[in-house]
Amino acid sequence: QVQLVESGGGLVQTGGSLRLSCAASGSILRFNRMGWYRQAPGKQRELVAAVTSGGGTNYADSVKGRFTIFRDNGKNTVYLQMNSLKPEDTAVYYCNACWMFDYWGQGTQVTVSS
Repeated sequence: QVQLVESGGGLVQTGGSLRLSCAASGSILRFNRMGWYRQAPGKQRELVAAVTSGGGTNYADSVKGRFTIFRDNGKNTVYLQMNSLKPEDTAVYYCNACWMFDYWGQGTQVTVSS
């Protein structure tokens, strides 16, 4: 059974930074892709950033140039470095891993105050 545990969320002011972590149970090398999604109140869950097993990345247009996704295979962890945060980045952020099925973490709240 795959478990994903997120951490690193919190309250930050506009322009600040946060780093989210997603620790997986077992090796992340088995996942074709890992990513971060977010869901704001009243909105649909959306892809923020993803990284493939080959190291390719893609980002939502709204976060390009501000967010960076990267993985540490030795620690079985994927990170999301978020810089220049804006109030519209406020949401619950979820870690996702794809390997035969989609697996999700429990989510971590990110709140950006104006």
